[in-house]
Amino acid sequence: MNIEQRINLSETRQFKVIIPGVLNANNTLFGGIAMQWMDEVAYITATRFTRQKVVTVSSDKINFRHAVPYGTIVEIIGRIFHVGMVKIEVAVEIYLEHMFAEGREKVIEGKFTFAAVDDKNRPVKLKTD
Repeated sequence: MNIEQRINLSETRQFKVIIPGVLNANNTLFGGIAMQWMDEVAYITATRFTRQKVVTVSSDKINFRHAVPYGTIVEIIGRIFHVGMVKIEVAVEIYLEHMFAEGREKVIEGKFTFAAVDDKNRPVKLKTD
């Protein structure tokens, strides 16, 4: 399997319903919860691509474009956008859908960097072939 096929097969999607347990004082999705979901999807995406142990190295410029209100659905999508020797970068987007109306919009986006590590958490080369 070539690298493009592996990238395509590693795309990860999760859906969540915005319910009271994830809300802030403004009755919208708490930003920290959104970031947790994004890191989880990015981690799954990186792991599915590498099939190696990976750790989060950084998150980069998470943009909150619009608030996510109570009672909506979000889709979190992770896609590989750069593969290096040791590090892999994952773009994560969150899309908002209203439960009882058509359409969707991108509301949050960010980038996450992971490094492949061995059992002692030391960096190792990514297996890309």
